[in-house]
Formats: sequence, C-alpha cells, structure tokens
Amino acid sequence: MCPADIEKRYDIIEAIGQIAREKNVSRDMVLETVKTGLLSAAKKRFGSSDHITVDIDINSGAISMEAEWSIVKEVEDPSIQITLEDAKQINKKAKGGGTVIETLKFGDFGRHAIHSAKQSLVQKVKEVEREKIYEDYRMRINEIVTGSVQQILHGDIYVNLGRTEALLPQKHQIKRERYHQGNTIRAIIIDVKQDTKGPQIILSRTDPNFLMKLFDLEVPEIYDGIVEIKGVARKPGERSKIAVVSSDPRVDPVGACVGIKGSRVQGIVKELNNERIDIIQYSDDITTYLIRALSPAIAQRVEIDRINGKLTAVVEDEQLSLAIGKNGINVELASHLTGLSVDIISHSEFVRLEAEKTKESGLLIDLKGIGEKTVYNLNNNGIYSIRDIVEADLNFLTQVPGVGIKSANKLIIMAEKFFKDRSKTIEEDVLESAENKTIETTEESSE
Repeated sequence: MCPADIEKRYDIIEAIGQIAREKNVSRDMVLETVKTGLLSAAKKRFGSSDHITVDIDINSGAISMEAEWSIVKEVEDPSIQITLEDAKQINKKAKGGGTVIETLKFGDFGRHAIHSAKQSLVQKVKEVEREKIYEDYRMRINEIVTGSVQQILHGDIYVNLGRTEALLPQKHQIKRERYHQGNTIRAIIIDVKQDTKGPQIILSRTDPNFLMKLFDLEVPEIYDGIVEIKGVARKPGERSKIAVVSSDPRVDPVGACVGIKGSRVQGIVKELNNERIDIIQYSDDITTYLIRALSPAIAQRVEIDRINGKLTAVVEDEQLSLAIGKNGINVELASHLTGLSVDIISHSEFVRLEAEKTKESGLLIDLKGIGEKTVYNLNNNGIYSIRDIVEADLNFLTQVPGVGIKSANKLIIMAEKFFKDRSKTIEEDVLESAENKTIETTEESSE
C-alpha cells in the first residue's frame, strides 16, 4: 500500500470523528450513514444493492465493498446475476450455478454517485442533529433560556440560542417592550414542535410560568422547597398577583419573596418591564384568601354563594375603585387567583341589596316549624332566605348539618308553599285593586 493511500484512509477516520464531534452525533451513526450512502451509490450503478456489502475498518480507515453475483446460464436480472464467462473474469475458479464475489472499486461508480453518497451523509447528519435538538429542548419545556435577538419579522422575534433558533411570537411578548438585533433576551420555553425545517422552539415572556420560574431563580427558599407558589395571576407588563405559603413556620413566605428592601422582587419587576407584583400569603380558607387577594383594598366581609360558585366582597364606599382597580384589573386578578367569580360592591350597596333581598326572598325564620339551629346551619352554608331554599339542589341541602333527605324535602315544600301563598295574596290584592278602580270609573261615568 502506497503512503498516499494510507494517508487518505486516515483522513477518512479523522473526517468521521470530526463530523461526530461537531454535530454531536455518535461515530457509529456516521459510519452507518457512510455505508448507506455507498450502497445508494452502488444501487445507482447496478440497479440493486441487495447483493452488495460494505465494510469500514474504523482502526485503519479501510473501506471495502463487495458484490455477490449469482452465476447463471442466461441472465434475467443483470443487477444480481452474471454469466459463467463473466464470472471467470472475476475468479477463474468460478462454477456455474454458484456465486462469485467481486471487489468493487469506487471509481466504477462515477463522480455523480459518490456525490450522492456524500449528500446522503450530510442529510442524515442534519436529520439526527435536528432530532437530538428536538428531544433535548422537549425535555426543557417550562425552563428559562437566554439568547440573542437574531431577527424581527412581522413582530415575531427569532432568538439565537446557540445550537438552534427559537421563536418568540408577538402574542407572547410583553407590550411596550422593544428589542433590536443583538439584544439579549430571556424567556420560557412553552412548546417544542417538529417542523420540516427542523424543531421549532416556542418561547414566551407573558406565560404565568415565566413569573414563577423567575421567583424560583431569585428566591432560594422557593428553590429549596421551603416556600411554595400556590397560584399566579398575570396581566403581562401591567400587574401580577402571586400567592405563596411556607412549610416552615419560622419563614415568612411574603418576606422571603420580597427580600431585604425589596431586593429580590425588584430584580423580577425590572425583568418584566416594571410589571407591578403583589405578593400575598395563601390560605385554605377562601374568605381569607380573597381578602388577601384584593390587596391593597381592604374587604369588610365576603359573601359566599356556594350554589353558583360566586364570591361577593364588600368594601367601604371610598375603597370601591381601589378594589376594582384600573380597568377592573385588581378584581380580575383576584378572581383568577381564587378560581372563582368575584363581584365587588360598596358597603352602602350591600345594605340596600340585603334589605331588598330580605323583602323579596323572605326570612328563613318566617317558615313555620324551622328552628334557630337549622337557620344558623343554613346561613353557614350560604342559604340566607326562603328563595335560596327553592333554588337550592336537594343534594346540596342534605349536606347541611342536621338536614337529612326528609328534612330537605320538607324545607323545599314549605318554601314553595310560602311563595305560592304570597303569590296568591298578591294576585288577590291586584284583583281587589282592579275591582275598586272599576267601581270608581263606573261611578264617575254615571255622574
């Protein structure tokens, strides 16, 4: 073997190793792809590659290709068959009915075939690289990444993450933020999709999880699991509310998130384009939780409508606008945080509604045969009037302490009778009034 051949073979080994290192793929995969490419070249040359084998010695760099021909009297398939005469040109000991092994030379394939093999290798390496990037980033969903702005197209931002490119759609950008090519940008991965051009990594700066992850990075107590984030509600770029709780009674969860002189939360506020962040302490008691969620407004009381899944917070008249917030943002975030529909009313409006409700719906104590203890238990479960009993579900009533199925049915019958009797009385009053007016009209006509 001449020195040039030896040098060429070691060049092949080095090239395979370099491809594996640069593209972060296995050497075995590169070898298999080279073999596949060579078999593809052989197929273009002979019409079939089923009878051809390729072997690459990774130690020496030697590449060998062999074709096994079937020896026949009359060739029907020239891609795999050969006559005895041609077989003897390969091996003088060849016999009819047997096979002959031919060592193939790359030069026989022609430049086009070799170029195709090279393209096959390049394409395969790209596919494997894309698949690896897809799998890597798919495992990193809900992780914060940092990159640089590569391009801005129709409002969407393309971010260079180093190994690949990610997309920050306009709808996932914080309003009033402006970026230019080369700017550093942080965002959270919310989705990874397979595309014909490769993996598409979708980023977001508006997702609530982005806020949670920023706190996770800034607050050691959250990272260590001492403080837990129980809920997040965001109006990106404007205002957010985050509920936290501590598993250690010695650690103040709100104080831990705020930091000394607000050092921890201010770093997050700056990252989010001065988004205002309210940090509150979580509570299992829905009333306490809502009162805290409405901060900085102070709720006097919370009415719970368990039947319709609604909360009504009562605030002082002068605090009504503060509780609702600009464009309703405070009550909207509080509603999202508690997971229930929240209404805000002033104290004077509450007093008026209660008086009206009592008048129209009837007091529970007006029902004959209902005791004070039952009234107390009904009130504690959000049933304040006779109208509430009529509108309540039978199963719901049976969950009230001291109220069984029999009692629940009796309450419903009594409540319905109350309104039926009242309706009859009202109807009689209306008829009597109409009759009186008729008599008056008749008397006036006769005069």
